[in-house]
Amino acid sequence: MQRARLALFFVAFCWSGLSLAQSAAAPAAPATTAGVQSQDIRDVAPEASAAPGYAQQTNGERAQVQPGNNAPMWRQVGSGVTGYSSLPTSQAPEAGNLIQPFVQYPGSRLTTSGEAWRQVRNNWIIPYGAALIAISALALAMLYWKKGSLGKNHPENGPQIERFTPFERAAHWSNAAAFLALAISGLVMAYGKYFLLPVIGSTLFGWLTFALKNLHNFTGPLFAVSLCVIIITFIKDNIANAADFVWLSKAGGMLGDQEVPSHRFNAGEKGLFWWGVTIPGLVVVVTGLILDKLIPGLGILRGDMQVAHMIHSVLALWMIALLLGHIYMGTVGVRGAYKAMKTGYVSEGWAHEHHELWYDDIKAGKIPAERSAQGAPGSGAGVQA
Repeated sequence: MQRARLALFFVAFCWSGLSLAQSAAAPAAPATTAGVQSQDIRDVAPEASAAPGYAQQTNGERAQVQPGNNAPMWRQVGSGVTGYSSLPTSQAPEAGNLIQPFVQYPGSRLTTSGEAWRQVRNNWIIPYGAALIAISALALAMLYWKKGSLGKNHPENGPQIERFTPFERAAHWSNAAAFLALAISGLVMAYGKYFLLPVIGSTLFGWLTFALKNLHNFTGPLFAVSLCVIIITFIKDNIANAADFVWLSKAGGMLGDQEVPSHRFNAGEKGLFWWGVTIPGLVVVVTGLILDKLIPGLGILRGDMQVAHMIHSVLALWMIALLLGHIYMGTVGVRGAYKAMKTGYVSEGWAHEHHELWYDDIKAGKIPAERSAQGAPGSGAGVQA
């Protein structure tokens, strides 16, 4: 039995040596295994470096010289050759193209428009987006360490002023919930493979990202509707005025211990409304609808999807970085701010300290202190009296 095993081993060894000798004697050629199908088209050696007359060989001759080499087919696929597809061209006009048309960018390793998109996403959007969010979080941490919670503790047993109506609070919380769901799911899909995949494993991570992808897609329309409601509801109080320029010139009082007088919303809140919510939010909504193929005529071509994805990702990361500041100021950053959005009411002292011009307009009767049909006990009437 032992001798038989040795004989088989010797025969196998001789056969492999003979095969290697034949390979060495054969003309030099690119990879000849069937595995070449999975290689990137850039890794296939040019025809000029193969056997003499390689470009002029017929398919039969090439199969004899290089059996299993499908490089010519993949060159055609990479150059944008269209094949047959049973899908209707109106719904999938590029279904017959397995790979986007081959493009060689001078002085670059990018070879297809799909590869260009991948390089931009992986080398620019992902790392710089993470850096932007990290800088925002670090700046807020330093602000809290240096300043702590801004404002004084005001007694709550006196007259109350209605800052937000029930409708305004409902619109805010609906939009906030949709945004948080989109932000968390988007961040996990973009960065989860770096910090979650090694911890929970590929199986659980696959199910998690699949669920979050569907959550992201179905929450998008809710965010779009609530965003439009937010814009229509609060736009009248976010128009710039002279007091905002004074507020900006003094950095909102951050450099001192006294807040700068402002109307219902200060210049910082107005800037966030326009540049952190309204403008980028509308663009994110439009690009998201394109990615969901909910806008007729858009999102059916690879190029449309790639451009929409890059714009969507950049502005979404921008919104997350800015709205971290909004969340901070609305919770631990300013005393009493969370209560204003939770209950709708603030004390006279809070209104006078943080939005003095708004408080003065209420006392002068220019703005009603109570805008809801039913107010809190001891609220607006005491102020106007």
